[in-house]
Amino acid sequence: MKKWIALCAAFLLCFTCVKTGAPVVQAKEKVTLKVYNWGEYISDGSDDSLDVIKEFEKRFPDIKVSYTTYATNEELYAKLRSGSANYDVIIPSDYMISRMIEEDMLEKLDFNNIPNFEAISEEFKNPAYDPTNEYSIPYTWGTVGIIYNTTMVEEEVDSWDILWDPEYTNQILMFNNSRDAFGIAEKLLGYSQNTTDIEELNAVAEKLKEQKIVLQAYVMDEIFDKMSSGEAAIAPYYAGDFLIMQEDNPDLAFAVPKEGTNLFIDAMVIPKGCEHKEEAERFINFLLEPDIGLANIEFIGYSTPLDTVKEQLGEDVLNDGISYPSEEVIANSESFVNLPTDINRYIDELWVDIRASGSSSVWELVFLIVVIIGLGGALIVYLRRRNR
Repeated sequence: MKKWIALCAAFLLCFTCVKTGAPVVQAKEKVTLKVYNWGEYISDGSDDSLDVIKEFEKRFPDIKVSYTTYATNEELYAKLRSGSANYDVIIPSDYMISRMIEEDMLEKLDFNNIPNFEAISEEFKNPAYDPTNEYSIPYTWGTVGIIYNTTMVEEEVDSWDILWDPEYTNQILMFNNSRDAFGIAEKLLGYSQNTTDIEELNAVAEKLKEQKIVLQAYVMDEIFDKMSSGEAAIAPYYAGDFLIMQEDNPDLAFAVPKEGTNLFIDAMVIPKGCEHKEEAERFINFLLEPDIGLANIEFIGYSTPLDTVKEQLGEDVLNDGISYPSEEVIANSESFVNLPTDINRYIDELWVDIRASGSSSVWELVFLIVVIIGLGGALIVYLRRRNR
């Protein structure tokens, strides 16, 4: 009997050893990749377009994308600098990338994980904002111009000066970010968009204060609804976004002012200390795929730095003078550069003062008066009831 028990025990022990020695197969947890991008800046599946995020998750089932948006480079910078959030992929503009490199806020890229970089046109490699091309890969590029409604503006639009025209009071929109707003006023006054001259910056600030009396509002993504619906007549904005707005409102037109404009590049970078660098590089490489790059360009309307995408575009797009402006327009354009820290700080102070001074529109003033009267009436009623 004891022998039988011993044999059973030995058998059970062997079985247990076999079971515990076998490899345990567990489902691999999905990595959550945090992507932070401009609003209206990726093909999202609407209007029969390709949903780029879903397509990425389909091709890479081990990665889930958390996708959020921002409105300005300055908003992006402030959020990253504060440490209130962390991201794996962001897409700032040229001058902001330069600033982030200088402040050690970006990771160097491993191009072994981004073989599609070879499709980037030579003219977009080793740019001034990232001369060694270690930190960034171009996403799109474009120019800034004036969008106007031809049913509301009959005169020729060829100067930034129209953004100060009292004839269009409460029908004009303006950029709600300091760098673009300053850039417009700088061009109008004949200055460089990268001026560091204090007297010139002060003159620009005064010019922007003068503009406030004719403005309806300062906007970023809000421009889409306002210009498409005919709520506003004139606004400065990016060429690619104009093409999207024109699809909704064929009465809209686009002009690049004679004083010159901003030529910009937005590029993909990885913030310092990101949690999933390799997956971030896979995502960047994915956005450089010919079919994905084409889907994005067709949806957002901006210009592509990818040779593999450009060769798929029709002559009507390449020759429209908007997505791909003439050599004359490009020669009369200027790209933003990162300004010295003290100048950036001074511009920020001037911008706060500009926004705080006066009233940005007659309707805002009327609204403020109504609110004050309403609060006053409510206070009187409250005091009477309390006395009773």
